[in-house]
Amino acid sequence: MATVEVTFHAAARARSHRAAGCHAVARRSGVDEALLDEVRLAVGEACSRAVEAHRRHCPAEPVRLEMIDQGERFVVVVSDHAPTASSASAGGANGNGAGNAPVVEVATPMTMA
Repeated sequence: MATVEVTFHAAARARSHRAAGCHAVARRSGVDEALLDEVRLAVGEACSRAVEAHRRHCPAEPVRLEMIDQGERFVVVVSDHAPTASSASAGGANGNGAGNAPVVEVATPMTMA
């Protein structure tokens, strides 16, 4: 099981680099060519949401992007440190992104979980 981890700040303008990196890791992990665009779009959306939340709530904190090859599955986890809706209403941040980690999983062959 190989893991590639990337951290970036909300101020960084590297959306295409993150997408290309994820595309390359997914391809190397054996994700079917037919799914690569879907993976790129899903990861791009998850990163965009995390970046927007960080810009509003915690711009100094990095967003974490993990790409994990689990053999039969390729998993992407986008973690942020922005407050969840429940923690925001309680007046605090969750501090670890729990509940704010969109996960993209691709199982081979050709099914998306």
